[in-house]
Amino acid sequence: MATVSGHVSSPRMTAAERKVILASSLGTVFEWYDFYLAGSLAAFISKAYFSGVNPTAAFIFTLLSFAAGFAVRPFGAIVFGRLGDLVGRKYTFLVTILIMGISTFIVGLLPGYASIGISAPVIFIGMRLLQGLALGGEYGGAATYVAEHAPANKRGAYTSWIQTTATLGLFLSLLVIVAIRFALSESQFADWGWRVPFLVSIVLLAISVWIRLQLHESPVFQRMKAEGKHSKAPLTEAFGQWKNLRVVILALLGLTAGQAVVWYTGQFYALFFLTQTLKVDGTTANLLIAAGLLIGTPFFVFFGSLSDRIGRKPIIMAGMLIAAVTFFPLFKTLTHALNPALEAATANSPIVVTADPKECSFQFNPVGTSKFSTSCDIAKAALSKAGLNYTNVEAPPGTMATIKVGEQVVPSVNGKAPDAKEQTAAFEKSLAGTLKAAGYPAKADPAQMNKTLAVVVLAILVIYVTMVYGPIAAMLVEMFPTRIRYTSMSLPYHIGNGWFGGFLPATAFAIVAANGNIYSGLWYPVIIAVASFVIGMVFVRETKDRDIYAND
Repeated sequence: MATVSGHVSSPRMTAAERKVILASSLGTVFEWYDFYLAGSLAAFISKAYFSGVNPTAAFIFTLLSFAAGFAVRPFGAIVFGRLGDLVGRKYTFLVTILIMGISTFIVGLLPGYASIGISAPVIFIGMRLLQGLALGGEYGGAATYVAEHAPANKRGAYTSWIQTTATLGLFLSLLVIVAIRFALSESQFADWGWRVPFLVSIVLLAISVWIRLQLHESPVFQRMKAEGKHSKAPLTEAFGQWKNLRVVILALLGLTAGQAVVWYTGQFYALFFLTQTLKVDGTTANLLIAAGLLIGTPFFVFFGSLSDRIGRKPIIMAGMLIAAVTFFPLFKTLTHALNPALEAATANSPIVVTADPKECSFQFNPVGTSKFSTSCDIAKAALSKAGLNYTNVEAPPGTMATIKVGEQVVPSVNGKAPDAKEQTAAFEKSLAGTLKAAGYPAKADPAQMNKTLAVVVLAILVIYVTMVYGPIAAMLVEMFPTRIRYTSMSLPYHIGNGWFGGFLPATAFAIVAANGNIYSGLWYPVIIAVASFVIGMVFVRETKDRDIYAND
């Protein structure tokens, strides 16, 4: 391992260094703002663009379209990472922010399914894919650019400002959404107001481009290119040589996969859990998340700076392990704090679905092809839509499914019967009455909420995010040589965050819908975080003392 040399830090951050961090971070905040709107406004997007399928499938389809942007991020990392290592850091992330901003603005103008039919979801998903490609090139460029300007013993502190941008982008998106919701009625917001945050992005785009144009190319890259040492084939060098490919694989499995699921659980899945499972109204949920972000965000810089002293690895590994151990009790505490009536009803009048297993489909149908017409499907679809906890009991073949709420039994119906529509309506009315009588709330009651406790839990979840995410930019930069750094670090980061993290909400939601336990979706991040912890502890080496300037 090389030791630190050459780049000596000054006691205080210089004006030039502040400009680099501010320009890189602010532009990236706006880019994350654009990207997060689709997740924050998922309920409205599902109604606008996916109204051609049933509501449960529409919401899952919306989550998948949100995840689609993450799915293509590794391809953006390859395309723009190669460009960044060939042409330079500055111009590459100028291109990415233009793609992001224009795509977001188009979503704000895009007519809904009722106006243009199937073209609406197709164009929307197309814009999400473009956003994902752009984001795939953005992060690696910004992190590399800042790290290559940073003093050797402050790389964790300086790059941690880049790490705040994702959370600040989410925070900004939530603030804009809440402000617009306060200014409009609920019907106005649902009709057209949800588009305004997308349209605002054109102003943020103009500011971002102006900021990025003020930057100069990374001095490390300029020197390397002037000396003719830059890579002529960064993709081949990064992924075609085992010595580099091995590090890429370890960075993915031992770092970014676990970091990603902790991050997306703490910020995105928490928001979905509040609105979809606990039935907290959207404005309150956004404000609670925003409060948690406000409290937790400074810890990005705290843990980034701490990693300059004690190392990156121990902080990241500790964050993964602590999160995996405490996710279940923390989410149960959220239920206790925000919907105690649901918690009490679940304990006092548990729900049991008795059905023939052969009649039960997997409640995950994003394209709306299945009708969920068996008695089991209809019963589980109704409970999944309501976000209710239930257990399964196997019934003899051919038995009509039933839902037992406490001591009351509600028979399901056969969706293939001639009068299925009338029977289903009667079943849903009967189930709703039974649930209400058993104390199951249709919505969370604001008067019963312990918002202080909820904010404490959400802030803890964000602090876990800061532990795993704050030091990781510096660590990824330090793992790879300058000549292929942009390409090499971008791919494992975006596979981890794009695939392992981006698909978390849809995967967790589907797991819950399949087995009935509202907390079962947490097994996905817990298992991934534990696996990354083990791989990271065994195979990943500390990097904080590496000299990235001599590593080209």
